[in-house]
Amino acid sequence: MTDELTRYYTPLLDGSYACVDRIVLNAFNPLCYSAGGFRTWWRRLWNGSDAQLDDAHLMRMAGRFSRRLHAFAKAHGIPVIDRERGARKHEMAQEYLATHPAVHGLFLILVSRAVAPVWKVRRSKKGHIRELVQQKPYVKHYSFHISDREWGHITIKMSGHPPFGAQIILNGHEYVACQAQKNGNQFTKDGNCFTDISDAAGLARVADTLSAEPAIGRLHQVCERWIYTCLSLGLDSEEQAASVFRYQFSIYQGEYSHNLLFRVGGQMEQIFQGLIDRTRARLNVKHLETIFGMKARLRRDRKGKTPQLGSAVETPTKEFGIFRMQSIPWLASSSSFFADMPGRLATWSAGRGLLQRS
Repeated sequence: MTDELTRYYTPLLDGSYACVDRIVLNAFNPLCYSAGGFRTWWRRLWNGSDAQLDDAHLMRMAGRFSRRLHAFAKAHGIPVIDRERGARKHEMAQEYLATHPAVHGLFLILVSRAVAPVWKVRRSKKGHIRELVQQKPYVKHYSFHISDREWGHITIKMSGHPPFGAQIILNGHEYVACQAQKNGNQFTKDGNCFTDISDAAGLARVADTLSAEPAIGRLHQVCERWIYTCLSLGLDSEEQAASVFRYQFSIYQGEYSHNLLFRVGGQMEQIFQGLIDRTRARLNVKHLETIFGMKARLRRDRKGKTPQLGSAVETPTKEFGIFRMQSIPWLASSSSFFADMPGRLATWSAGRGLLQRS
């Protein structure tokens, strides 16, 4: 169904399409996220005994994951690179793909540290397990960068410590590009945008499949296709079967983009700047307080940090603009508008829908 904005500008357009953009899924074994459940899983792994359940053995499993990973990567010629926390790891993988376009399967592993749930075992003086305590320290995570024939570039970021929680990161535009190539639809893709399309209607039909219910099955298939291969470095197939270790998946983040392909770049630029100016002008402090639900006056927090509330337009490059609303101590992401390099495609992306405490 065409939205009102698209209908209004249809005389100026060569075409339009809407597409699911970034998809982030959580992968977890629900049994292992309670103390009793984790102990049950451990007993399955160790033939009904939890005599070996202690901090030392849990650390050895993490060490074994690391050793197996480096040995596997060395045997198959896969780079393993340590990166600092906060580094733009996805961009590094994209640069690697640009120089190795024919690669398929696992092609790069990046190592960094991030927060993950880890179990600590407390025993009595007689050696009996008294309790299991879940902590969330910074531990090693392994980002497996994979080139999939159906979904293009996907990333599986997995904790090296049991219960081996993971996140799977996919991109709807990558999926649409792979399917369009199979269907013989010619296109030019610049980053995350389709800038020249031989069959815009055909590409839109492919993009619409990601918004239909069968997309759930496609997501499940691609997750199952790769995640247990990654897990086998920490828990081999026999151990997975013996302990009945199975992942379940939930949506952590989803983004949706709507794209308008203008005939004339100058017209797009004029419309784009007008949308930004009108949106920014209407959002004053009073309206922001309504959006964030703040009836009382903002005050300093216990740490003495000054509260902040406002809106701004950021332009990192000439072709890219971000309209940002911010309220601290609460942060919320808002819509972002941008135009790509060729100057004819206008895209707005929304849908993170995450409100988080800073």
